[in-house]
Amino acid sequence: MPPMNATSQDRLPSRSRGRWTLIALFALFFGAMALAGVLRFSGWQPTAHRNAGQLLQPPVDLRQGPPLLADGQVYPWNPDARTWRILVAPSAGCTSECVTLSQGLGKVWQLFGHNADNVEILWLGTPPAEVQGLPALRALRDQPALRSALPAVDDAAGTPVYVIDPNGFVIMRYAPGFDMAGLRKDLATLLKLK
Repeated sequence: MPPMNATSQDRLPSRSRGRWTLIALFALFFGAMALAGVLRFSGWQPTAHRNAGQLLQPPVDLRQGPPLLADGQVYPWNPDARTWRILVAPSAGCTSECVTLSQGLGKVWQLFGHNADNVEILWLGTPPAEVQGLPALRALRDQPALRSALPAVDDAAGTPVYVIDPNGFVIMRYAPGFDMAGLRKDLATLLKLK
């Protein structure tokens, strides 16, 4: 076997180093893809993308039995207007809790600024006097069929709140005592879906 000169001996470690670099790049690329796949299929989401409310699967369709306003007229869904709704379904004995809730919802509505015209607050039954002058408030008749269509409406912990899309589907539920900032964040995201 002929003796190796200095240049051929330098190529062996260089070739080996190149192979290891290539293997490391493959491992890094495919490892990142595998980690992303595991996270995706396990249901993990970054905190910034999580909803504050509970996403309802499947959403509840309220179009078949449209709600009635307090004056007896049918509440129009009008999907072309792209109006999102916050629905409050208080129990009969709701007093101070409902006043606090209504005032918080009024503040959330005001914080939407120029987008406030695209949000309405629907109140099932008679709303507290403290918010009856709110421009976005629509009082609905307390219809048993509408109330029974709402998931977990008779929560012993208090009054739940729901978000309804422009088409008339209840898509989210907020448990009693929820954080108003979370509702505002979720609705702000939904308002961008024009």
